[in-house]
Amino acid sequence: MARPRDCGYDESMLIHAIARVSLCALAVMVLATPLRSLAANASATPSPQATPTTRPAPESTPASGRRAFPAPADEIFPASDFLGPTIGVPTDPGNRMYGWFDPGVLLATSKNSSYPLTYNNDPNMVNLDQLVLRVERQPDTVQTDHFDWGYRLSNLFGMDYRWTTAQGYFSNQLLGKNYLYGYDPVEAYAMLYYPKLGQGTVVQIGRFISPPDIEAQLAPNNFLYSHSIFFDFDAYTQTGFLFSTKLSNYWTIQYGVHSGNDTAPWNPSQHFPTFEMIGRWVSHANKDSILAGVDAINFTPFTRTYMVGNLLYGHDNLQQSNLTWTHVFSPRFQNLIETYYLYAFNAYEGGTINNGPLRFGTGGGPGAYLPGRSVGTGFVDYLEYKWGPKDFVSLRPDYMNDPRGWRSGFPTAYGSLTLGDTHKSSSAFWLRPEVRIEKAFRAGITPYDNGTKSYQSSFGMDAIWFFGNP
Repeated sequence: MARPRDCGYDESMLIHAIARVSLCALAVMVLATPLRSLAANASATPSPQATPTTRPAPESTPASGRRAFPAPADEIFPASDFLGPTIGVPTDPGNRMYGWFDPGVLLATSKNSSYPLTYNNDPNMVNLDQLVLRVERQPDTVQTDHFDWGYRLSNLFGMDYRWTTAQGYFSNQLLGKNYLYGYDPVEAYAMLYYPKLGQGTVVQIGRFISPPDIEAQLAPNNFLYSHSIFFDFDAYTQTGFLFSTKLSNYWTIQYGVHSGNDTAPWNPSQHFPTFEMIGRWVSHANKDSILAGVDAINFTPFTRTYMVGNLLYGHDNLQQSNLTWTHVFSPRFQNLIETYYLYAFNAYEGGTINNGPLRFGTGGGPGAYLPGRSVGTGFVDYLEYKWGPKDFVSLRPDYMNDPRGWRSGFPTAYGSLTLGDTHKSSSAFWLRPEVRIEKAFRAGITPYDNGTKSYQSSFGMDAIWFFGNP
């Protein structure tokens, strides 16, 4: 994410080797993708979705292929189920390898940097946002008679590594060098499924994506090309143990312990242990869901720092709580709104320290020291409507208040408004154009275009091309 992060060792040779191996593997997979499969995808039509009922749906049986309520939203959206764990929902069997290319362009009124816009902060250029290769096996959580297991490894190369990087995971490429492009193993975890614990429990062990947000790190999981300013500054990934337990079709809980937001357990400035507890409620009519809880809380009331040579490094100790409400008017029309409260003690302006060159809105070493409590609050709203067989439109207002500059490096509140369309010409190719306006509200504060402007407008578009067997 935009806030600076840190490692304290040089792993550039290893990063370049991993990037070369990943690119070779991706090239082999793309060349092996049958053209007839792409043609078949282009002519395929999505399967109809079950309409939410006004009464509780009966428990499905393994024989029916689903042990959960019908999916409330249309399949055209990034997810047709409510946010949160999907225990009892069928998955593709066996080991799979797949991925996507995601190039994009942002035409903006800023010339040097569009920060704090997320993710594309190199304006007026065509960039590779994400080149992802994923290998995984999903456990079968529909059945309830035996233990099962799975795993996921998602390798990301591209400009978006600047936002997903966690301190200690090859992070010197960003926090010591401030490279525009880099590699990040954004997901790397094992999954254990215990069918008799509650109505099914999945344990994730390793590095996983922070669970509570509407928006996510990987391009296919989002309603729009860009991300909200609200999403810019909260937790991205965690490393530890995450338990998801289904209590009923109405209640699911997530709970666990990790080493702190966006930091590895072995990192010198870790904050361990950090706890989380999140609950999801689904209404009897299957039209409303509330996902709420504490995503990160620990008992270390300060930001830890250390020296490497004459440079100061440190990771901010982000504490976070979230609340998200989803209402489905019909399978084609839904609204999602999220709010959060963030805080830390004795942090630095701009968050985790980036000692790289000052460019793309980050770098330049530590910001001002901020004794005491620093907070961040905000909200984002997603209004989503499927208006054609291959298209849905998204309207997103959002707001984020950073009164001391702890998250963004600038003491101000921000607002943005984005309108975009997602066109799925086939299951293998998507286009996502959007227009956006945004502003910093505090007089005299200019975070945009390398700290020279208070306002920015932009047109952006990315294209997602899938390969392998997603």
